[in-house]
Parts: sequence; structure tokens; C-alpha cells
Amino acid sequence: MDPTVNARETPMGEESVAARIARLQQMNVAELREEWRKLFNEEPRSRNRVGLWKRLAWRIQELEYGGLSERAKKRLDELMPTAELALRVPHGFMKDAVAPPVVADRRVRDPRIPPPGCVLLRTYKGKRLAVTILDDGFEWEGRTYRSLSALAREVTGCSSLNGLAWFGLNRKDAKK
Repeated sequence: MDPTVNARETPMGEESVAARIARLQQMNVAELREEWRKLFNEEPRSRNRVGLWKRLAWRIQELEYGGLSERAKKRLDELMPTAELALRVPHGFMKDAVAPPVVADRRVRDPRIPPPGCVLLRTYKGKRLAVTILDDGFEWEGRTYRSLSALAREVTGCSSLNGLAWFGLNRKDAKK
């Protein structure tokens, strides 16, 4: 059925809601994103064509007929405490928030890694490796690495290594 048939005309003779929605369905992603900017006054985060046109269709109807009824809003408030939600925070939601004060060292050190100054020894392909643990990384042959995994990848050339496992630090008996 053609969505423009029996479509309600807006008061000033503008395009009907149904016609606007039908027009959205014919737009490409770039056009939908431009329409988003007009209707929401912000940059769209999505490039999903179907998702964009559905949300834009909702917005057109919301502007024309109003948003959710008070009854629907009340029911949502009742359901919210029991709902498991996966929400994205709206763009700019926390723009006026004040950042918490910076504490000197907020990082929690992994308890499997020995304290700074210790040296990890490992033999790989007949070569003895000595890795010094630093406050902010690991030093091997004069180079600093942010993680043991990065260092293990450099040594072995293997792209998927767990550095803790490679150095034997995640074993249950590693602390002994």
C-alpha cells in the first residue's frame, strides 16, 4: 500500500508525515545523516541506514503528534527498576561534569607481576632473556614495553600471546 494514500496533510500544506517517512526510506546514508542533523541538531553516530530511517521516522511522528503519553511514561518508570538495560549515554550528556581529582597513581598493579626492579628470566630458542620490571612497563635490550604481551610478541613474532602466560606468571605456583 502506498503510504501517501489517505495521508494527513499538515496545517500549512506541507508534506504529510506519511510522505516524509516514505521519502526517508528512499534516502541513502548521507542524506539520512543530513536529515538527522536537521531534526536532532546534533551529529548522528550511526551509519546504519535502516536504523537511521527508523529513528528519524519516530522523530518526525514525535514532532507532529507529540512524544509518549503520560500513561506510557508512567508505565516505563514502573518497569525501569526491573529492566536489564544496555544503554549508550547520549552525546554530550556529561559535558558539564567535573572530573574527579587526580590521585598520584590510580593504577592497581597486577598482583601476578613482581615489584619494580625484579628481573624476569626466560629462555627462548636457546637465547636467555632478562626483562627488568619498571614502574610503568618492562625493559628488554634497552627498549621499554607497556605490557608483557607486547614484549612477548616482539620476541617471538607471534601475534597472539599472553605475556603473563609466556613468562609463567599466571600459574598457581608462580608466587612460590
